[in-house]
Amino acid sequence: MTKTITKVPFKADHVGSLLRPDNLHSARKDFKEGTITAEQLREVETKEIKRIVDKQIEVGLELVTDGEFRRTWWHLDFLEHINGFEGFVPEKGYTFDGIETERYNVRNIGKISFNPEHPFIKDFVEFKEIVGDRAVAKQTIPSPNQLFNLGIRDETIYPDIEEYANDIIKAYQDALKAFYEVGVRYLQLDDVYIAGLSSPGIPFNDGKYTRDYLIDLALRVINGVLEGKPEDLIVTTHLCRGNYQSTWAFGGSYDLIAPTLLAKEKVDGFFLEYDDERSGDFKALEHIPNDGAQVVLGIVTSKNGEVEDKEAIIARIKEAAQYVPHEQLCLSPQCGFASTHHGNKLTEEQQWEKLKFIVDVSKEVWG
Repeated sequence: MTKTITKVPFKADHVGSLLRPDNLHSARKDFKEGTITAEQLREVETKEIKRIVDKQIEVGLELVTDGEFRRTWWHLDFLEHINGFEGFVPEKGYTFDGIETERYNVRNIGKISFNPEHPFIKDFVEFKEIVGDRAVAKQTIPSPNQLFNLGIRDETIYPDIEEYANDIIKAYQDALKAFYEVGVRYLQLDDVYIAGLSSPGIPFNDGKYTRDYLIDLALRVINGVLEGKPEDLIVTTHLCRGNYQSTWAFGGSYDLIAPTLLAKEKVDGFFLEYDDERSGDFKALEHIPNDGAQVVLGIVTSKNGEVEDKEAIIARIKEAAQYVPHEQLCLSPQCGFASTHHGNKLTEEQQWEKLKFIVDVSKEVWG
C-alpha cells in the first residue's frame, strides 16, 4: 500500500531531469547503431537510475526522480505513445536563443485516447521498486497543453478545437488514473505552452484564436484533467520558458497568465522560473490565493554550474514572501538539468552541488 504524502512539494525540491552520464550516451548511440539490444540499453539505464536515486538521497532530497534517463526529450517520448499521435522528423527543429534544436516532434494522426500499454507506466513500476521507502518517487510528464502547440492538431481529424481539447482531457484523466494505480502520488505536469502564452513575442495566435481564448482553454484543460483526481495524488506544474543545452526559447513575466492560470488552476504547486532578468519580478504571485497552491521558486539556475550566493537567494525568497506567505514558498532549480538527452552546460558534480545547496538553504530558511 502506498503511504499518503502530506508535505509535497517539498521545501527543497527539483524539477526532474538530470544530466545523463557518458556511458548512457554511449549505450544509446550503440543501440541506434544496432550494436546492442533494447534489453542491454535498458540495463544501462536501470543501473544509472539506481545510482542517481542514491545520489539524490545522499544530498538530502526527500523526493527523487529517475532523471528522465529513459527519455530522449522531456515531452516527446511521452506524447508519441498516446493513441492518436506519432513522432516524426520535421523540416526544422525548435528555435532556442538563436540555435535550432535536434529535429523531432509529434503530430496528430487519429482520434485521441490514453494507451493502457504506455511504456511510462512500466517505467514507473520499476522506478518505484528502486526507490522503495527511502524517498518519494516523483513522476514527471508533459502537460496536456503541450498538444496545443501550432502544427500538432490535424484539422481534418479535429476541425473543432474544443472536441480536440475534450479528447485530450479524457486521455490525461485516464493517464492520471493509470499512474495512480501503480503507486504514483507525486505527479508533475511540465508546461512550456502555458508559460509561452505569457510571452508577447510567441505567435500562438494563428489568426483563429485570441490569446485570451487560448489562456482560458489552457485553464479548462488542466482543471478538466484534475477533476475527480484522488485527494492523495499531489499534482504540480512547472511553467518553463524552454531549456536546451543551457539556452532558452523565450522570455517574459507571468503577468499575462497570472489573473487566470495562477489564480484558478487547481494544482497543488507551481514550479516557477525566476533565475534571470527574463523572468520578470514576483508581482504575478499576488494572484495565487493564500493557503492555495505552493509556490516553488526556481531562483537557482540549472543553466550553469556556478553556485549562487546564499544570502542573495535568501533575500529573493524574502522578496517573494511579500506576495505569497513565507510558508507557502519552496525552493528549486529553475528547470531540469537535462530537458533533452544533450544536457545543460555544467558538470554532474556541479549539478549535485546545486541540489545540495538548495537543501541547505531550505533548511536555513524554513527549518
